[in-house]
Amino acid sequence: MKKLWGGRFTKSAEEWVDEFGASISFDQELVMEDIEGSIAHVTMLSKCGIISETEADEIKNGLEQLKEKASNDELTYSVKLEDIHLNLESYLTELVGPVGGKLHTARSRNDQVATDMHLYLRNQVQVIIELIGEMQQALIEQAEENIETVMPGYTHLQRAQPISFAHHLMAYFWMLERDKERFIESVKRINLSPLGAGALAGTTFPIDRHLSAELLGFEGIYENSLDAVSDRDFILEFLSDSSILMMHLSRLSEEFILWSSQEFKFIELDDSFATGSSIMPQKKNPDMAELIRGKTGRVYGNLMGLLTVLKGLPLAYNKDMQEDKEGMFDTVKTVTGSLKIFAGMIQTMTVNKQHMEKATKTDFSNATELADYLSDKGIPFREAHEIVGKLVLDCVKKGCFLGDLPLEVYKEANPLFAEDIYVVLDPVTAVKRRNSAGGTGFKQVAAAIEKAKEAMKTSK
Repeated sequence: MKKLWGGRFTKSAEEWVDEFGASISFDQELVMEDIEGSIAHVTMLSKCGIISETEADEIKNGLEQLKEKASNDELTYSVKLEDIHLNLESYLTELVGPVGGKLHTARSRNDQVATDMHLYLRNQVQVIIELIGEMQQALIEQAEENIETVMPGYTHLQRAQPISFAHHLMAYFWMLERDKERFIESVKRINLSPLGAGALAGTTFPIDRHLSAELLGFEGIYENSLDAVSDRDFILEFLSDSSILMMHLSRLSEEFILWSSQEFKFIELDDSFATGSSIMPQKKNPDMAELIRGKTGRVYGNLMGLLTVLKGLPLAYNKDMQEDKEGMFDTVKTVTGSLKIFAGMIQTMTVNKQHMEKATKTDFSNATELADYLSDKGIPFREAHEIVGKLVLDCVKKGCFLGDLPLEVYKEANPLFAEDIYVVLDPVTAVKRRNSAGGTGFKQVAAAIEKAKEAMKTSK
């Protein structure tokens, strides 16, 4: 098969070399974007008088036929034609004849592929933004059901202070809100048109880049043709935003994995998001959460891979940049799949409210309440801290908890302790009283959920 660029070559590459250099195995993902970009380009060529209206109509008719075939999965691609651009151009020429060759007037594969990726990411980022919103909605719904569900809060994975389970869930809502904001903010850099930049230097034809950009829904054009074909910052930014998002999902995955274990028993994941063991009949494994935790590493790898590819490249296009696509496609698939799985896991999980509350009564996570109690009566906090620390040590030696100590022991530690200390020590009371802004107090959590609902409305 003759190469479309083979005029100056006297020798063809061997088949295995063609296969190594071809990108059609993965860039066929861009088929619809490539056709969309070509329709806009040929429309612009006609409007600018570079080709006739009749020629443009013939080409557009052929492209529309290819779009229908592509949507019906009726196209097959050749490695000999290297990439999606040359495969489609070959198909087009078969359909409309030599006039199909005029489509590539005033265009290079360099600006063509860049345009395709801008269109692709613009579409996919919007999908991701919507999926983040769906996961946030799932968090809100579970939080509303668990405002007064009390659980141990942790630092260093050690029991720290009792908190509302809803408060814990809503921490992830706000992480996701920042993730969503990052993706929304990135759209203005994705939504620029490189089309018409040519190979690197623009073109001698009287094209209208602003028209083709408008036809494709771009907000503007790259102002420098070298930058237009060399820039992959928009993909790096997408991979970076995705890495931060996956880090957040991985942290929640870890918590779900811990919480669903026999040791914690705080939640139970629905059977549809768990698997069994081939040898141990009793097992119910949180595989989907574990997979998301594991897949976070591949998204990080895609970011580091592209950063490394680009770090030493001179302007403008280099074949190295063909490595920009597989990691992008893989990240889109990983992120969208992970968000869908997580929304389902959150919506369907069972919260073991009684077990959570029981856990708060068999630890020392209410110790801070004692220190605050004494501070509120005028004792310096550092002194109160030491008094309570000694009481905790006494409990550890006796094998009991703070609520088990008789009042006389408290009186011996400090005469300011009174009968109401046992009310203060109650985990539910401890959580309820923490009403500082953004705190875990039930009123604060309910208010935070309402703020979250408002944030959802404004970020759509």
